[in-house]
Amino acid sequence: MRNCLLALAVTLAAAAPAQAQAEGDAALKAALTGAQRTPAFVARDAWRHPYETLQFFGLRPGMTVVELSPGGGWYTEILAPYLRDKGRLVLAADDPASVNAYNRRSAERLRAKLGAQPAVYDRVQLAVFAPPVQLQFAAPGSVDLVLTFRNVHNWAAEGDETVRAVFKSVFDCLKPGGTFGVVDHRLPADRAQDAKASSGYLQVDYVVRLAEGAGFKLAGASEVNANPKDSADHPNGVWALPPSYANKDKDRARYEAIGESDRFTLRFTKP
Repeated sequence: MRNCLLALAVTLAAAAPAQAQAEGDAALKAALTGAQRTPAFVARDAWRHPYETLQFFGLRPGMTVVELSPGGGWYTEILAPYLRDKGRLVLAADDPASVNAYNRRSAERLRAKLGAQPAVYDRVQLAVFAPPVQLQFAAPGSVDLVLTFRNVHNWAAEGDETVRAVFKSVFDCLKPGGTFGVVDHRLPADRAQDAKASSGYLQVDYVVRLAEGAGFKLAGASEVNANPKDSADHPNGVWALPPSYANKDKDRARYEAIGESDRFTLRFTKP
């Protein structure tokens, strides 16, 4: 009898992770097809691969997740409904009281977006993220997963000290075993890395060194957001490509044929 009970316990324990993964998979698919998503955002799924990207980063129900610099809320539209009932989403976003007018407007737009659909966003928590001044967006050791999408080049533009401080703040807020998921525009390894990332592109090795310097271990890399058509050498940098088209009508058809940038997708863990 005892052996039977032990066998049953082992079977149930083995089945639990699979069940949780199946539930998370269904919840993610529901969030991706939900009415809360902006149609123009959905149109970019072919380039951003949100399902595969979030699966790779290990998103699961019940997690505490921080999205760093959510911008217009492209990924927030997916993360918020996914985590609303089972989990917690913290948006580490611009300061509404910033001395910078652009940052104030960004904060106002995000707050307006969240306020417009309380049934989706009422449980989202906002925290101020204003490097290098304000970097404590979550309590130490309280977060399971930190995500950031195409933001490391912006922090690099603020200088080496700032970008290193950001990575350290992420490390500090994560629980042991927690994950930092990073997507950004990829600079080929044979190109010189501009210290300020003025083109918007970053070498993978540069980002890995930043992460390891903060204490992270590289746990995986995915090519899900790769685009071999992108040569990463455009006038006006990555912003020449869609959706920005920084060069306006000049070579627009060529940039449209390339599509969005070639991107690396890296998963780091806190030991």
